[in-house]
Amino acid sequence: MAKVLIISAPFFDYQVSVGRAFRKLGYDVHIETYDEPIHPFKGLLKWRHKFSPRKEQLRQASRLKYKQYIEKVFSEYKPDIVFIYNGTILLDSTLDFFREHGAKVLLWMYDSVQRPDRAMCVSHIDHVDVFCCFEQTDVEFYQRQGKTAYFLPLACDTDVYYPIANREKDVDILFVGTIYTSPKRIKVLEQVAEHYKGKKVLFYGHYKPFYKNPLTWLCRKYRDVFLNVNLPPKEVNELFSRTKIALNVHHSQTFNGANQRLFEACGAGAYQVCDSNPFIESIFSNSEVGLYNSMDELYERIDYALSHDMSAQAQAAYKIIIKKHTFIQRVEQMLSYL
Repeated sequence: MAKVLIISAPFFDYQVSVGRAFRKLGYDVHIETYDEPIHPFKGLLKWRHKFSPRKEQLRQASRLKYKQYIEKVFSEYKPDIVFIYNGTILLDSTLDFFREHGAKVLLWMYDSVQRPDRAMCVSHIDHVDVFCCFEQTDVEFYQRQGKTAYFLPLACDTDVYYPIANREKDVDILFVGTIYTSPKRIKVLEQVAEHYKGKKVLFYGHYKPFYKNPLTWLCRKYRDVFLNVNLPPKEVNELFSRTKIALNVHHSQTFNGANQRLFEACGAGAYQVCDSNPFIESIFSNSEVGLYNSMDELYERIDYALSHDMSAQAQAAYKIIIKKHTFIQRVEQMLSYL
């Protein structure tokens, strides 16, 4: 049985989803999850990094220490394939080590490689066998350099997100995702909260976290809308089954790609209203998802969905996801690039 070593930050447990897909395809899987920005990011090391003026030096020391650890894991496990999400903790020399010792190396970049905090990943493309990106603009970034990267968006883990039948649609508008790091999301969600005061609107995710600023946490608005907590995937899937509209707002770094919620909400059978870009339009070309380009269009899509039965559109979107956008299909695609 071929072996796969998966190395990833704790990216919403998608390394587990990838591992599950590899297992279903007949591979033996070992998963190594590292902390960011340094490993381990807890205890004294966490506070030392937070307040040290030597953050980058501490991060480099963490990478060197992890290099020794992960090369030992590799040597003992002897994988045929190394799968990496981002690999911000990995040095180029470690990637070379994997390949020199007989493994094929696949890397899936889940944040734009052009972000300043992902600068250490830019050169990884020269040290792996397959380099995939969530964002089409990253593929174009490498094409301008004469290098080959592949556009490969996220997917739906159908073991986690799936339709739950016969649930009352008691939530009008639902959003689940990271909020406080995205000014774009904050602006859109606050306007939606204000515009639909008379509706049951629930936004899950850290909005104004206590640990970031206790004062803004205490004085935050829309307490009955912004629940200010994160939810495990099982609860998110259950909420999708109860909502009339699953609202999706992408981070500003997404120009021609999609976040995980695009696939998960539709995979759970929810009707989705989502901001538009060329890639998303290419998937849902027949109004299976309500796409918008402005706040006026967003209100129009929401108003229509609140006053009409959108189950047919939701079912059509679900079929698209199941047919083309699962983790097994993504892993098969990556393997085909080898």
